[in-house]
Amino acid sequence: MKRFLQMATIVVATMASSAQAQNYQTGLADLTIADTAGQRDLEGFVWYPTTETEELSEQHSNQVWAGIKAIKDARPAAGQHPLVVLSHGMYGNAMNQSWLASALAQRGYVVAAINHPGTSTWARDAEDARQMWQRPKDVSRVIDHLLATSDLSEHIQPDRIFMAGHSLGGFTAMALAGGRYDAKAFGDFCDGRPGELVCGIFANWNVAQTPDDIATMSADLSDPRIKAFAVFDLGGTQTFSSESLGRIKTPMLIFGAPRDIEATGIDLDVESRALVAALPKPSVTYLEPANLAHFDFLGECRPNGLEILKQEEPDDAFICIDGATERRALHAMIIDEVAVHFARQ
Repeated sequence: MKRFLQMATIVVATMASSAQAQNYQTGLADLTIADTAGQRDLEGFVWYPTTETEELSEQHSNQVWAGIKAIKDARPAAGQHPLVVLSHGMYGNAMNQSWLASALAQRGYVVAAINHPGTSTWARDAEDARQMWQRPKDVSRVIDHLLATSDLSEHIQPDRIFMAGHSLGGFTAMALAGGRYDAKAFGDFCDGRPGELVCGIFANWNVAQTPDDIATMSADLSDPRIKAFAVFDLGGTQTFSSESLGRIKTPMLIFGAPRDIEATGIDLDVESRALVAALPKPSVTYLEPANLAHFDFLGECRPNGLEILKQEEPDDAFICIDGATERRALHAMIIDEVAVHFARQ
């Protein structure tokens, strides 16, 4: 009977998502959140449902990346809508999951993403990168702003807030869910695996290298307003204490990406699979499609995007391998899974 009820919930959620996708276009607006101390201003975008249909145009595109269709500064659809906050990966940016944000907006969600200072494409300041604890705080600031002072405040359901993160954004998600940094356990792990990707990144960025930084990094950075998470091929599982992960009951949709792991250095056995093993089983849905690669969570590449990268950025060209038709199909699957996961809550 329980299994039947679960399946019925999924069917209803899927039908609801499909119906919403037919009702809305994507509205798009710039997002700016000033820091009163002037130290960490945040900039990004917010995607939201609109019933307007005029002035639909391509956004967030260039010669390499396909964009989305959206209406700039459109009037939001009437009523209140769930909120999703996205967090990009290392040296990514707020446009990386624009494909997901637009699809969720068409299903009735307000979606926000910002460029994390220090770890984004155009902001790589070493001092900002060192303060890794600021990443989850950035997400909480986005929620604060959108609920209280933005033009969309009256259109957001405060009891239906969700979050999704890719790669380092997945680390950010787990901190917001209640994962607590464990300096000793992480140090022991890195001593035994000196070539591990996250160990090298944290060392290069001087993350948690002083007693004060360790204390700040180890604090509770969770945000109980977030009712469910989607985690996309994260890095950083071993930074969290197993005890804190074992206490997380918030529903989790976790994707592991097994294809082309030699290009990223992300070992699923110490990342996504280890995370799933540490979390309470009732809270987790784990998916590991054999054809899913780490950079399939970025946007869809244009047909000639791979050739452009081979000529202009050859070291990065691999991010567009199978990045057009194949990635489009994976995006459709991810969108459906995320929409159903959030609609269940």
